[in-house]
Amino acid sequence: MAASRIDPAAVAAAGDRLAALLGEGPDAGSGAEDRLVGLVLAGLSAEPPVADREATGLAVRVLLARLVKRAPGRSVEVRVPLYAAVQCVGGPRHTRGTPPNVVECDGPTWLLLATGRLAWAEAVADGRLRASGERADLSAWLPLS
Repeated sequence: MAASRIDPAAVAAAGDRLAALLGEGPDAGSGAEDRLVGLVLAGLSAEPPVADREATGLAVRVLLARLVKRAPGRSVEVRVPLYAAVQCVGGPRHTRGTPPNVVECDGPTWLLLATGRLAWAEAVADGRLRASGERADLSAWLPLS
């Protein structure tokens, strides 16, 4: 997944929409991607939670793109069902069948991991994150933002 696949206008629009749902004011000048990630996390922790599937998906893809940039390669497949999957980490390239190194979690878990709000070991221990294969531990590259 290349960062260029993420439409900046869609990121800004999703951020504005989610900010309105959370009762927040206009953009305070932070980067649109970081703003969106922060707003999605704020929505997930709000009482009651405020969710926007499109905004969550964009935030997940933004952080997956950052992972690919930080850990280029094709030896580990990171799957966030409903939103995206990417290959990263240098090493033997996977080309067919089930990859030998797979990381899988839901969108909120990926956002928490990628931003340092959830530790890798904790996510694995409580079952929110499934990682298989000798290269599947991504904790050396996290947090991303």
